Amino acid sequence: MKLLTAIIACIASLGVANAVEAQVRSPQTAATDSTAVVRVVEGFHAALAAGDSVVAIALLDTGVLVLESGEMENGSDYRRHHLSADIAFARAVRGSRVVRQVTVRGTAAWVVATSRTAGTFEGRAIDSEGAELMVLTLTSEGWRIAAIHWSSHRRR
Repeated sequence: MKLLTAIIACIASLGVANAVEAQVRSPQTAATDSTAVVRVVEGFHAALAAGDSVVAIALLDTGVLVLESGEMENGSDYRRHHLSADIAFARAVRGSRVVRQVTVRGTAAWVVATSRTAGTFEGRAIDSEGAELMVLTLTSEGWRIAAIHWSSHRRR
């Protein structure tokens, strides 16, 4: 429940100031933004798979929150404790991701994706399905990931 509350708070804080702006943005702008948002998410995953922590970090907002396995980390904790493990996992075990939904509301956006991962990591067999929610915010440097929520389970 704490994780859900944190996600809702993050989306709400990004969206409150965007309500008026969202009303004046054209459908063409929203479509362009959707493409840009997906590129950032795909770029983040590509950076993990390539072992490029510099690019991965550059795509994160300064106030990013990462929620996974019932834990919540801020950006500095994620960079120090978890990023290297995510890179190692992404490099060792290939998976497939399918973007299911992209929503842009002014300067806030979110991407919902599902995944399937199979292989071996640190001597352990992996065969899982996952869900991902990434919340992005439009900054002066472009779209950046403000929150990540990952969950997964063994494939049935």
